[in-house]
Amino acid sequence: MSSARLATHIGDVHLRSPIMTAAGTAGYGTELADYGDLSALGAVVTKSLAAFSWAGNLAPRVAPARDAMLNSVGLAGPGVAAWRDSEWPSLRDSGASVVASVWGRSAAEFGHAVDGLAGLGLTAIEVNASCPNLEGRRGMFAHSVPLLREVLEATSSASVPRWIKLSPNTPDLVEIATAAVDGGASALVIANTLLGMDVNIATGRPTLGNGGGGVSGFPIFPVALRCVYDVRAALPDVPIVGVGGVSSVRDVVAMLMAGASAVQVGTAGFADPRIYWRLTRGLQRWMRRQGYDSVSSIVNLAHRGGR
Repeated sequence: MSSARLATHIGDVHLRSPIMTAAGTAGYGTELADYGDLSALGAVVTKSLAAFSWAGNLAPRVAPARDAMLNSVGLAGPGVAAWRDSEWPSLRDSGASVVASVWGRSAAEFGHAVDGLAGLGLTAIEVNASCPNLEGRRGMFAHSVPLLREVLEATSSASVPRWIKLSPNTPDLVEIATAAVDGGASALVIANTLLGMDVNIATGRPTLGNGGGGVSGFPIFPVALRCVYDVRAALPDVPIVGVGGVSSVRDVVAMLMAGASAVQVGTAGFADPRIYWRLTRGLQRWMRRQGYDSVSSIVNLAHRGGR
């Protein structure tokens, strides 16, 4: 089986492989290049970028939570303009397919971030709608249909496909996903971290400097998988990228069968920066052993009555 068998599509976007990095876990540029060929991955997804530099939250920003990880980095970053100058050239020259993640404190700021990426030739833009909303004071853009529509309208100038990253922390996920597609999203990225926290019992204070944060890592995989499955059942023709706790070939396959056409790997990469390539090779071997000749023959299998 050749590597071409791993090719997949997210709408009109062709990917060499269904394995991508996840926003916030692989840096802004070629940080992973020492561990493997970036051009062999489905895509490199950047850490979320705003139209401005942002210091982020108070330390500590990351902490273990048994088998999971807590983080409250606060979307710290250099801003789109600095990224274009310092990181984009080497990432472009690596031959990687690049998806730029963007965020903003308001719908207008999302639009400014997208405008700052114009003309680069990106593969797609991932709109991180599941970040805290400071304008409406209503939690997250991805928890509100009206606010999500504002973000989609503000980013409509994008010249490449827009993937919308959604939150698992809402009972209205299917409604939100439907609104995202109706508003012009080319694909859905499901899902971001779960809300959580921990307390340092020696000090009586929250473990993270910001109090609470996001829970990631393999313990959240069943939640993310259910989110993908439910949205796929409701929106059978909408491209989905699955993310959340993926750390093994088995997880990748389950995400594909649940309805994702590609998978992002995040927290597992901190423990093993080579995991993206290891999963790529492992998926290819698994497909060969099981007699699957393409990724498309696996996608949606759980909705097609199984094999």
